Amino acid sequence: MANVSVYNMEGSEVGKMDLNDKVFAAKVNEHLIHMAVVLHLANKRQGTQKAKTRSEVRGGGKKPWKQKGTGHARQGSIRAPQWKGGGVVFAPVPRDYSFKMNKKEKACAIRSALTSRVNEKKFLVMDSLAFDEIKTKKMVKVLDALKVKKALVILDGGDNANVVLSSRNIQGVKTIPANSVNVYDILKYETVIITKSAVSKIEEVYA
Repeated sequence: MANVSVYNMEGSEVGKMDLNDKVFAAKVNEHLIHMAVVLHLANKRQGTQKAKTRSEVRGGGKKPWKQKGTGHARQGSIRAPQWKGGGVVFAPVPRDYSFKMNKKEKACAIRSALTSRVNEKKFLVMDSLAFDEIKTKKMVKVLDALKVKKALVILDGGDNANVVLSSRNIQGVKTIPANSVNVYDILKYETVIITKSAVSKIEEVYA
């Protein structure tokens, strides 16, 4: 069973915690991790790009010059692709880039990503993380105590408003609730900081 240190807000080790091997010591499936990242990025694409084909460009109904005798190459319309201002060949049109992964694949990808962070010693568990006021300096102090600059902070999803608001102005730091954990964010940030209560919630879902 994976065993990690538990830290307080001052960066001191206050104990140990056993992690569920089904979630945090799973077999790392790199293919599903890659697939989950591509899925995340594809679903974020707006897909609103558009260019006009020659049938959609305005004008160009008249033949520019007669077919023969001018010395020019024959032309049928000034809206043909070879003309400046003409239509685009195989022009992009609005489309949906999203695709789906089944639930088992998503869960396996998340377990793989979490396991990789544990194996790399970039998974820090905190006994608690709470502020009595919204203060960016307090969050910076916690990060400095843990010797972390860029981090994904996973919270239990309860009353964490002060922590979220204290973190959102720090570059390279993102806070998410345990029920919104995803592969892309886990891999994007150098370190995962998670509370004990959030670990329990993740284990409930993915174990």
